[in-house]
Amino acid sequence: MLDFGRHARTPTLDIAYADSGPADGPVVILLHGWPDAARAWNAVAARLNEAGYRTIVPELRGAGGTRFLSSDTVRDGSGVALAQDAVDLADALGIATFDVVGHDWGARAAYTISALFPERVRRMAALALAYQPRGVFELPDFSQARRFWYQWFMSLDGGPDAVAADPKGFARIQWDTWSPSGWFDEAEFAATSRAFDNPDWVPITLNAYRRRWRGDQPSDPALAASYARLAATERIGVPALMIQGGADACDEPASSEGQAHYFTAGYRRVVIDGAGHFPLREAPDAVADALIAHLA
Repeated sequence: MLDFGRHARTPTLDIAYADSGPADGPVVILLHGWPDAARAWNAVAARLNEAGYRTIVPELRGAGGTRFLSSDTVRDGSGVALAQDAVDLADALGIATFDVVGHDWGARAAYTISALFPERVRRMAALALAYQPRGVFELPDFSQARRFWYQWFMSLDGGPDAVAADPKGFARIQWDTWSPSGWFDEAEFAATSRAFDNPDWVPITLNAYRRRWRGDQPSDPALAASYARLAATERIGVPALMIQGGADACDEPASSEGQAHYFTAGYRRVVIDGAGHFPLREAPDAVADALIAHLA
């Protein structure tokens, strides 16, 4: 089991993270998704460690033991913010280059790191989320829009209060519906959902989703230059792997098809039949096998 007792101070955060595997191994940064916690990487990290990789697994802003240093910092939940956090963590740990693997929100961060900081990334992998060129969120078709009900709900005027009143209940609906049944038990959800007790989990969640469809969400002004660079970046020059659950009921598997032309250093897409939106938990060995082959 990963131990998240380590902490690193960055310009913005005190980041709780786990560091495991051989100290001299190639570094792989593993970024978790929403609504999930860094413990989601337990099984995959163990396999990577056995294969000789050192894994750094942070708790994202708003989750677990990670805390903002200032109450005045904008609770920006964008992929740009998550990407900067990961690079800041690497800087704090003295890591010049690394592989990065992300699931869901972490996947968005992995794409964004690769777009904005390609000189830092050896290889990248994304689970469950397709690449969004220039960081643009486009209105989905009716079929995908129905799956995004939770995003529309949070965008309503009364959505924030409803989510804040029962954040774990809101998260539980996603766990119950995004993957085929039977992939988790009550003890695992309880252990994971303790990460949602972070006082910034709700603010970061709301900012992340409402900013996609409303123009009233603040961004951290310190990230303005990165936002501008991302808006001008369409292709990624880092070798990429995309892992898609074939039974993902949140992001339709078809949404990640036909994206190879955005990746100039190579791209491979792997579909894991029967896996839903959480393949790192549902099929950890298949995910680890694909990652080890890609990172090698």
